[in-house]
Amino acid sequence: MVVTVNFIGAFRTISSRDKITIRIKDTTSIKKVVKKIVEEVPGLKRALIDPELEDPRPNALILVNGKEISVLNGLETLVKDGDEIVLVPVIHGG
Repeated sequence: MVVTVNFIGAFRTISSRDKITIRIKDTTSIKKVVKKIVEEVPGLKRALIDPELEDPRPNALILVNGKEISVLNGLETLVKDGDEIVLVPVIHGG
């Protein structure tokens, strides 16, 4: 099965790609898909994953088929064949 991951803004710049396709064996969680994304595009790890929390949510809005995962089941949101994931960087300062 295949899911499409679209990169927006800084994630597009860092990855040098608009999108990638990720192969999954079965319906799986966003958490596992994010691991596959950083395996496929290692340069994204620093920008995507918060190092203290080991969590992408402080740095990215993650949408599955147009819905933000916080209104679904968070990182445990299940994705299946043909789903579209969009990663949007969160800009914040201190």
